[in-house]
Amino acid sequence: MHDSRDYAFEDERPDIHESARVSREATLVGDVTVEADASVWPGVVLRGDVEPVRIGRQAHVGDTAVLHASSVGENVMVGHGAVCNDAEVGDGALVGFNATVMGGSVGERSIVAAGTVVPEEYEIPPESFARGVPARVTPLAETSVDPETIFEDYSSGAYTHLAGRHDELFD
Repeated sequence: MHDSRDYAFEDERPDIHESARVSREATLVGDVTVEADASVWPGVVLRGDVEPVRIGRQAHVGDTAVLHASSVGENVMVGHGAVCNDAEVGDGALVGFNATVMGGSVGERSIVAAGTVVPEEYEIPPESFARGVPARVTPLAETSVDPETIFEDYSSGAYTHLAGRHDELFD
């Protein structure tokens, strides 16, 4: 049983899988689903009032991130301080620290660099690297970024394991 601040909105209550780790210092409102082995860290706000918020299996939402009316796929890492508003983040993607995704989508196995701003209705194709304000997109294959190392670091289950080691933070 988690001790987070979760609130109903128009009869919709957050649904948290028993193996998910949700910090007691996170706030979940309304139609929010957190799937198996996912983690939601301190200060996170997941607000499913206008539209649902979905956090996929083994996805991780870092400290102080805010997701409103957004969906995050499986094995996704949303970095500290990131904002996703009316956004869809595909499986295996990484949204960097303090990045903002506004009303668009991030394709599977794509990387949004720290501090990047993805404008409304902007589509980042699968296996792309987005950076800058506003975001500029380059196929990962055309960058010096080593996506396999990055994806291994964030999709290996290491963050799931780290969340499990925080006895008091998630009890």
